[in-house]
Amino acid sequence: MSPVKASHTARERARAELTREITEEARRQLAETGAQGLSLRAVARELGMVSSALYRYFPSRDDLLTALIIDAYNALGAAAEAAAGPDAGGGPGGLRPRVRWLAACHAIRDWALAHPHEYALIYGSPVPGYRAPQATIGPASRVPLAFSRVLADAVASGELPVPGAAPVPGGHASLGGALAAQAETLAAALAASGASAVPPDMLVRAVIAWTQLYGMISFELFGQFVGSFEPADALFAYAVAHLAAFVGLH
Repeated sequence: MSPVKASHTARERARAELTREITEEARRQLAETGAQGLSLRAVARELGMVSSALYRYFPSRDDLLTALIIDAYNALGAAAEAAAGPDAGGGPGGLRPRVRWLAACHAIRDWALAHPHEYALIYGSPVPGYRAPQATIGPASRVPLAFSRVLADAVASGELPVPGAAPVPGGHASLGGALAAQAETLAAALAASGASAVPPDMLVRAVIAWTQLYGMISFELFGQFVGSFEPADALFAYAVAHLAAFVGLH
C-alpha cells in the first residue's frame, strides 16, 4: 500500500470512529433531553471538541438528527428482517409465513423496549422544525418491506389467496373509491420491486395490522398500560396473533 493510500485509509478510519463517537453521545443526550433538546454544542462539549470541528461532520442539528433517525430505522429494520426471514428458525424447509410474521412483531417490540428513546425519535411526536430528507425513506421502508415479503411468500406457498381468486368476506370486494385505488397502486409497486403479487385487500389489512402493532408498542412505552396490562407480554402476544389472522395468516 502506498503511503498516500495508507494515510487516506487512516483518515477514513479516524473519521468513521469520531462519527461513531458523536452519534453515540448524541443518543445519550437524546435519552436525557429528547430530540428537541439535542444540541451540537452540547455534544461537542461532552466530547472535548470545539463546535467548529464537529460541524465538519454534521453541519447542523438536523443533519445529526437525520443520522440518528437513519441508524434507528436501520437497526429496527435489521431486527425485523432477521426475525421475518424464511430461515430464521433454522428448521427444515423454513418457517411458515405466520410464524415469521409473529416473530417480526415480537422482534420489533423487543427492539423498542430496549431502545425507547430511539423508537420515540422515529415513531413519536415530530420534532418541531425538522423535516426528514429523502435519505430516510429507504431505511424507513425496511420494516414494511419485511412484512410484505412474508405476505408474498404466503401467496406463493398458497397460504394466502392469489390475485384474482375469490375475495375473503369483507375483503377487496368491499374496498371502494380512493382506498381501492391506493391499494392497487401499492400492490403494483410491490410487484414491480420483484416481490410476488399480494392481493390489494391483504395489503390494506397488513397496513392496518402494522399501525396497530406500533400503537400497542407506543402505548406500552409511553405508560398507557400502567395499572392495567402491565407487563404487556400476554396482551401483546394475544393481539398480534389475532392481527395475523386478520391479515389472513392462519
